[in-house]
Amino acid sequence: MSTNRPPARHRSRRLLGAGVALPLITLSPLAITNLAAAEETGTDEATRLAPLSVSAARSPVPVETVGSAVTVITAEQIEALQIRQVDDVLRLVPGVAVSRTGSVGGMSQIRIRGSEGNQTLVRIDGIEVTDPSGGSEFDFGHLLAYEIERIEVLRGPQSALYGSDAVGGVIDITTKRGSGPLSGSVRTEAGSFDTREAVGTVSYGDQTFDALVSAQSFRTDGISSADERAGNPEKDGYRNRSAFAKFGWRPAEDLEFALVGKTVRYRTEGDGYSTLPYDADEETRGTQTFLRGEARYAMADGRWHHKVGLANTEHDRDYRSDGSITSTYLGRRLKADYQTDYGFETGAVSHDLSLGTEYERETVRTSSAWSTVDRAFDSTGFAGEYRLGLYDQLFLSAAGRYDKNEIFDDQKTWRFTAAWLIPGTDTKLRASYGTGIKNPTLFELFGYTNTYQGNPDLKPEEATGWDAGIEHSFFDGRFVIDFGWFRQDIENLIQGSGSTSINLPGTSRINGIETSVTIRPVSWADLRLAYTYTDGEDSNGQELVRRAPHIASADLSTRFLDNRGRAGLSVVYNGEQKDWAYDAFYNRSVVTLDDYTLVNLTAAYDLTDTVEIFGRIDNLFDEEYHEVLGYGSRGRAGYAGLRMRF
Repeated sequence: MSTNRPPARHRSRRLLGAGVALPLITLSPLAITNLAAAEETGTDEATRLAPLSVSAARSPVPVETVGSAVTVITAEQIEALQIRQVDDVLRLVPGVAVSRTGSVGGMSQIRIRGSEGNQTLVRIDGIEVTDPSGGSEFDFGHLLAYEIERIEVLRGPQSALYGSDAVGGVIDITTKRGSGPLSGSVRTEAGSFDTREAVGTVSYGDQTFDALVSAQSFRTDGISSADERAGNPEKDGYRNRSAFAKFGWRPAEDLEFALVGKTVRYRTEGDGYSTLPYDADEETRGTQTFLRGEARYAMADGRWHHKVGLANTEHDRDYRSDGSITSTYLGRRLKADYQTDYGFETGAVSHDLSLGTEYERETVRTSSAWSTVDRAFDSTGFAGEYRLGLYDQLFLSAAGRYDKNEIFDDQKTWRFTAAWLIPGTDTKLRASYGTGIKNPTLFELFGYTNTYQGNPDLKPEEATGWDAGIEHSFFDGRFVIDFGWFRQDIENLIQGSGSTSINLPGTSRINGIETSVTIRPVSWADLRLAYTYTDGEDSNGQELVRRAPHIASADLSTRFLDNRGRAGLSVVYNGEQKDWAYDAFYNRSVVTLDDYTLVNLTAAYDLTDTVEIFGRIDNLFDEEYHEVLGYGSRGRAGYAGLRMRF
């Protein structure tokens, strides 16, 4: 089958170099959503030609030139399935496993390709949002899926690009930006468990200035955090209020300033924990604040770009029992970065070089009846990447990074990728090979509670991983299949041992396969399928917990009545998996959690051009299941709502 792909090199140069104001817009993670919207509508040939990846390289690149495994989920897909929590969106991605403790607002961990939750780097609009006081991982329990333009999941070790935490991969979230004349929207919905949500947004954007401001309120009475079937009937509610703002200003054709900020205030009712969760009057109150400012300048006819940014992340929370505060946690990250990108061509060969440096300061302050921790450390990273495109067919990249910090030895990481668009076919071969680093968390090093004592002798976890895959499309792109293999070896894996943490001797190994299929059988329907097999063992030969060997998903979106009506179906399967059980002395044993299948239905209809009604049923067959031992899960639930645009 002959390919209809336009030349990738020319496509890349048109998007990333040539032109005037467009390069600045397309290169900025804070502004990338204009391009994404144009891709969906097909309003401009240059944007229609090349969907971009914003995480797979130091600067955005066409997806088809990427040698790593990457999945992009758009706002349209999220809304078609009416998914309200980001961790539920991620269940549809190959290689991603989700573990949520109880209902909405419960701790939610994401594992990519069998890696630990704190081995996944999470970014929102270029801001690293992992919590230094929470095990250096991001709790997805408080991230609701509103004002999100796209979610990109990059799999495999990526420390050469991003430093520590990117052992399993990167989750990169891009929010919407203002566009078009002054407009707004209001969405409200209600349903089971006395759940209510309201979202309001105001938007504006032109060639010089854009702004989007949004506010959201969510509340639910929820279910018991401790499993109701084990005799815990008390419901545990959740409240979440957040505000979001995003601004862009382009005073000249080659200059852009951007500012984005988000704050979340939440209150989670919970239960106590002994050997298993049990009903108790526990509560967590917290605030998350994310802020980033960025300036970009282009020169040399758009071929040479400079970017400087400053970001601040803060997680502030306290834990309460019977109304009294028992402990407080504050995690803060201040990060400054500079990057320069230069691209040029020599005949049929394209060259792109990116160089950057980052300074980061992490601070952790905790206080409880057992101890007080007040620690901070600085780190500085230097990174570079070279990308080579040969005859619009073969795309190679090499990246390296050098990190200096106050606590550990200096670290060097690297990554190589290759993508080959086979001439005369609709086939792409890809491969990547790289290393990853995960530093011990400050709590693992210095923390102390009544059941845990830090270990200052911990060493960083070190990973080496590779993957290879093939992608082929049939019937003019109506049927696309992507199949890949992966393997990752981790040395010095950190695990709990009694009342502290240790580095496991030897090498922990994870390998598996990933496959996804996208089908558009008719113009009014889209079907996506995904399956992952993961075989993960620690250096003692024990199966890694909360990583089901078999996970799969399917989602179908349909449109009818001239696109005024829409309906969707999603299915998520999670196979049997291991988890830990504890006795009264916190000695640990392994148990098996049953597999489960969740089915969700959605429907929506446009009453007018500005008014939409919608509804959904989650967990249609009222499946009873555990994602974490002893924690409850939501049964069948129904929701309905209204959206108005003005």
